[in-house]
Amino acid sequence: MASWLVKSEPDEFSFADQVARGAGGEPWTGVRNHQARNFLRAMQVGDQAFFYHTGGERQIVGVARVIRAAWPDPTDPAWDCVTLVAEAALRQPVTLAAIKADPALADMALVRQARLSVQPVTQLQWTRVLALAGGTAPV
Repeated sequence: MASWLVKSEPDEFSFADQVARGAGGEPWTGVRNHQARNFLRAMQVGDQAFFYHTGGERQIVGVARVIRAAWPDPTDPAWDCVTLVAEAALRQPVTLAAIKADPALADMALVRQARLSVQPVTQLQWTRVLALAGGTAPV
């Protein structure tokens, strides 16, 4: 299984909104960047994704899981989406500043390609972020 990071403006769609969608999840729509779209297409059912709040927060706050692989985005069928379900909250959010300050995360796409809304996360990066968060908590 692969690991990912997805970004959302919390005022538009937050991790709390994702949790509220329940077991049916929510289509991850609106991605309009070709590289991010290709990452959506690579996502498989069961893959996990960090849920990152952009804007003033700039922090990873939770973990979601892919429950439906790439399919046409209902907001524009020329693009793709996946369906995500909330899996766990981070015990402590991990800020962008903390990620940038950690040498083990220097190569993370979040640091190198900051504007990319969907990005891969290596297993090493996944493990390190979870360690910084103190683990996860049920939602």
